[in-house]
Amino acid sequence: MDERDKKRIRSECIGLLREVGCGEAVVEHCIAVAELALEIALHHNHSEGHDSVDENMVFKGALLHDIGRARSHGVEHGFVGGEVARELGLEEKVVRIIQRHVGAGITAEEAKEVGLPPVDFIPETMEEKIVAHADNLMDGWRRTSIEHAIANLKGQLGEAHPSIDRMMRLHEEVMGKSGNP
Repeated sequence: MDERDKKRIRSECIGLLREVGCGEAVVEHCIAVAELALEIALHHNHSEGHDSVDENMVFKGALLHDIGRARSHGVEHGFVGGEVARELGLEEKVVRIIQRHVGAGITAEEAKEVGLPPVDFIPETMEEKIVAHADNLMDGWRRTSIEHAIANLKGQLGEAHPSIDRMMRLHEEVMGKSGNP
């Protein structure tokens, strides 16, 4: 991604976040997640044995991943954000990144339990996985560890919730067994 594209995408996405009513804390968080997601994508694309990921899509999706927080701060903010993105006419790849970024994804059964449509919101593409994982590794706008993210998730959902194993598997897939992308 060249610097001009990065500046353009950043400006457009921050404009959209503000236009729909996201507060500055959400905007700052989205910028931090996008910077980390782009680092992971760049490293991924420069490593042997990986299919290439769309760095522009990762950056755009990460910048907009919490657009739903303009309307909700609950677990449904990902789903709501995807609906906002559709209303804005954004491409479906961005909508899917937004809707699948919560934790390590939400199964259809879990979605139904929390009042969402019974649809699978598990990240599928590497772009979706990178954004979800970068979000997991941020505490506000500060980078944190996978251990911290898992401890937070256990605190919210309990020690045995299936999303904990999903988060660790996502970490290993995105970052590699060594913990590096």
